Amino acid sequence: MQRKAAGDLKKLVTDGLVEAGLTYEAAREYWTPRRLALDIRGLTIRSKDVHEEIKGPSVSAPEQAVQGFLRKAGLTDVSQAHVHTDPKKGDFYVAHITKPGRAAEEIIAELIPQVIRDFPWPKSMRWGAASAKPGSLRWVRPLQSILCTFGPETEEPVVVDFAVDGIRSGNVTYGHRFMSDGEPITVRRFDDYVTKLEKAKVVLDADRRKEMILDDARNLAFASGLELVEDEGLLEEVSGLVEWPVVLMGTFEEEFLAIPPEVIRLTIRANQKCFVTRKQGESEALSNRFILVSNIEAKDGGKEIAYGNGKVVRARLSDALYFWKTDQADLPDVEKLSASAEKLGLDLTKPLDQRMARLDALDVTFHAKLGTQGERVERIRRLAREIAPIVGADPELAERAAVLAKADLQTEVVGEFPELQGGMGRKYAVLQGEHESVAAAIEEHYKPLGPSDRVPRDPVSIAVALADKLDTLVGFWAIDEKPTGSKDPFALRRAALGVIRLMLENDVRLPILQVTERPISTMPEEIVRSGGKAADALSQFGATIEAEGSSFTYNPARAIALSLLSFFQDRLKVYLKDEGARHDAIDAVLSPEADNLLLIARRVEALIYFINTEDGKNLLAGTKRAANILAAEEKKGTRVAEAVDPALFREEEERALFAAIGEAEKDAGQSIEAEDFSGAMLALAKLRGPVDAFFEKVLVNDEDENVRANRLALLARIREATGKVADFSKIAG
Repeated sequence: MQRKAAGDLKKLVTDGLVEAGLTYEAAREYWTPRRLALDIRGLTIRSKDVHEEIKGPSVSAPEQAVQGFLRKAGLTDVSQAHVHTDPKKGDFYVAHITKPGRAAEEIIAELIPQVIRDFPWPKSMRWGAASAKPGSLRWVRPLQSILCTFGPETEEPVVVDFAVDGIRSGNVTYGHRFMSDGEPITVRRFDDYVTKLEKAKVVLDADRRKEMILDDARNLAFASGLELVEDEGLLEEVSGLVEWPVVLMGTFEEEFLAIPPEVIRLTIRANQKCFVTRKQGESEALSNRFILVSNIEAKDGGKEIAYGNGKVVRARLSDALYFWKTDQADLPDVEKLSASAEKLGLDLTKPLDQRMARLDALDVTFHAKLGTQGERVERIRRLAREIAPIVGADPELAERAAVLAKADLQTEVVGEFPELQGGMGRKYAVLQGEHESVAAAIEEHYKPLGPSDRVPRDPVSIAVALADKLDTLVGFWAIDEKPTGSKDPFALRRAALGVIRLMLENDVRLPILQVTERPISTMPEEIVRSGGKAADALSQFGATIEAEGSSFTYNPARAIALSLLSFFQDRLKVYLKDEGARHDAIDAVLSPEADNLLLIARRVEALIYFINTEDGKNLLAGTKRAANILAAEEKKGTRVAEAVDPALFREEEERALFAAIGEAEKDAGQSIEAEDFSGAMLALAKLRGPVDAFFEKVLVNDEDENVRANRLALLARIREATGKVADFSKIAG
């Protein structure tokens, strides 16, 4: 919050100064728990005079129009205006207005109170007697003082005088609340402000405080034979809580080390804002010592502070240990869960299975239109089993992992620390003897959570992760809760990107239409029909329509699946563009029903490489020429033969091109079938010479209509042959 507040202060003040006609060379913001500061260098001492002309009406205009012009221009009489002549418009009035510049102090004195009053704190308060008055000042904490000085480096600066709710600006501040002598500090300019504050135990620069904390914490841990477990987010938070950082070390009993390291770390972080340590060389296990940051130098060297923090840490870890042990014990109501266990195939002798059974039995709602968490788990289970063979996973393991994937939502630890969902499920799965791949999938099925997050590699994890994300997308598409503009409340764009990365980075050939249309078709009819949007969905996405006399039947499940496929294609475009692919190459490969995203990406990669070669550039030019001639003739209604007749060939170049097309089609087709798209491009490259020779020697628009139609059919064969790989007409250049 403090970093943002300091940035807001900088933007509001500098924007206001520039808008008022001042310029500056540099500005930098600073913050501590008790102060915001802004240092502006090279600020002009006065804004420039502004000259402007305001055009008015014709000199013959009605009096009402003239008076309106005078009010707008701030004139009292028409004699104060000038008369200008225009050859077309004739004579008209013009007001020449000069606004004199203003002193910087005057502008600052007007701007800063406005900034303070309108400051965008996420939370603010009123205080004191003035708080009872309407419109009284609101601030994040009671505002104590305002320091504002201005002046050149070579002269004595002045205090910019203004007041906000009775707090008058000055050149006085105070040091550390507890460690300074309490005497007022008189400030001239920024450099002595920083120096005097540091003498009064206040480090103004937050980045310097961060460096001090990190260096001292590393050194203190090293001196004890340990290493600091670094945490950038916690470092940022702690540096904003202290003005004079003092790093200390606390301890807790070793028995608490039985708790998983991430639980210990989160407990200490969330409750005491402390860092954890581990033995040097360890990657997982923690030590029983932690690092805390105090805001004072205590007379006893910080022993009481460390001891007090240790007491709180021990109390919190006692709670965490209780949660950890409770999660491994039987539930008190386990005998009531048999129906859910039977439905999901759970073993109620195992703690994690009990938690999943309770999640189902409680009927916890996932979404009002999409049912409970238990129903969602059943859908993911079926989908994971279907996807498993496609990704090379054992269907039984994939199904087991899908059933247990959400079970840790009912554990005590995850209830306390929701960010540990998945990770704790894995630990509990290992403890109850689950297969290693099942345990891994429970943790990894949420991944990837973003563009920089790791993608699972284990086939079982891939199957469950795909099932989880596809179920989310299918469900919200079916109930017509799609992302709109910048709004995406259910993170569906992130889910689609996760599916794309899972497929592309693991070489998964997953037919999107097949795996989405089937689960949609099993949903309640009223949901599917509503989501399909009947005529709109059909006209937009080409769902099946069959005429039956005067009535129509349609397949809304396919309409929804095609709509979802279109969304996947849009997200794939974004992903490939971010990876550096050309947008025209992507468009050349995509077709409305292309649903194997991996093959689309490979086609794009091969196409981009090909069109950057000499053969590719020349063939692209030739195929575009063929397509343009063909399109122009088709538009004019010129007859194109249904098939090429070699008997009508008159030139050797025609025969050569015809033979080359046949060979290229055959070779390219075989390569495409083998998913060798580079090979398909190389097969097409053989057309380069024959195409060039054809256009050099052969006149397409021959006088003989039959010959012309035959040659146009040959051009159509070129378009058809290259179209099996990509639509070359969409390639720029």
